[in-house]
This record gives sequence, structure tokens and C-alpha cells, in this order.
Amino acid sequence: MSISNAVRKEQAAELRSGIVALGLSISDAQQHKMLDYLGLLEKWNRAYNLTAVRDPLEMVTRHLLDSLTVVPYIKGARLLDVGTGAGLPGIPLAILFPEIQFVLLDSSSKKTRFMTQVTATLAITNVEVHNGRVEAYEPDALFDQITSRAFAEISLMVTLTRHLLSPQGEWLAMKGHYPAAELAALEDWCEVCEVSTVTVPGDDAARHIVQLKPTID
Repeated sequence: MSISNAVRKEQAAELRSGIVALGLSISDAQQHKMLDYLGLLEKWNRAYNLTAVRDPLEMVTRHLLDSLTVVPYIKGARLLDVGTGAGLPGIPLAILFPEIQFVLLDSSSKKTRFMTQVTATLAITNVEVHNGRVEAYEPDALFDQITSRAFAEISLMVTLTRHLLSPQGEWLAMKGHYPAAELAALEDWCEVCEVSTVTVPGDDAARHIVQLKPTID
């Protein structure tokens, strides 16, 4: 991995500080693996342009810490991260929750190739990478939760993934500013449970997590 030792130490300090600010408990080994993931992302990004964020410290804030804001809301045995891109928030979450089975889905073959390499290199065994369009995806079992960080507007997200969520399942949409217009556009078969304001350590931008569930007739 091409990130220098000095930069790696800065990243490690930034990650530790952010984890404390978020009130999370993450082992040293898990933190190390998350930083190894960033090292692979930085390396692949130079050739494949997987993310617009290129500054190593900014990657900690905008990729890892941003992804970790959803940790208190994660539950269940199976989670789908739809439109995961380079594996966010799916890869950090899979590292943190080895007991949960994650499916990371994206239609970009270069991004799914990258994630496949990450899971092999870092021995992340609770992840299945799927390349394809979500509306055509037919899993063996439904999901307890479906996350989305930068996939689509909420109404489109829930419509395209409705067939993948268990009847008692939950969507988690990670958003920036409070998505009032997106929430107003929801169909009546989808219910908003809660909209929570979250703070990413080191980033002043607005962040919200929207919890939704299907309405049971």
C-alpha cells in the first residue's frame, strides 16, 4: 500500500479520535483493517477513479467516520448495502460486525472488482459482492436492513429495493441536509420511523439518518 508510515499514523490518530467522539468501541485490529481498506482504496483510486476524495486524512473523515455514524442503528443478521460504490458504508460495517452477513451491491464492475479484491486481501469473510442492477437482484433470502449512502432519492431507493426487504425489515438512508422533499414524495406503503441528526467528527456538513419500514396492511 502506498500511504507512507507518517500519513498512516496521522490517519490512525484521526480515526481513533473520531471513534471516541462517536462514542463507539472498536478494537485496534478492526481499526487497523479499516485503515488497510483505505490504503487499498487510495492505491486503486489512482488508476480507476473510485472516489473523488483523495486526501488521506479527508478519506478517514468522509469515508470511515461518515460510514460509522450509522453503527448505532445496525441490527439483524443480513444487511444489503445498495449502490455501495467502493464499499461505503458496507466495508467498514462488515469489519465491525463480523456476525452479520453483508451483501454489497453496485452496478459498476470496476467498483465491485475493487471490493472483491478488498475482501480477499483483508480476509473479510462475511461479505458477498454482487455486480448488477438492484431491480434485477434476486437473493436467496430477504434482508433485515437495507442501507444506502449515495444511491438515490429515498422514494426511488425504497421502490427499487422493496422486493429485497423482509416484511419486518428496515431501510436506513444516509443523507446530508434534512430531506424534506424526499420524505414528502414517499408512497403510503412506506413509513418513516425516525429521522436522526448525526455529526461526523471533523466535518461540519449536515448529516441525517432516515429509518423507514414497509407499512403492514
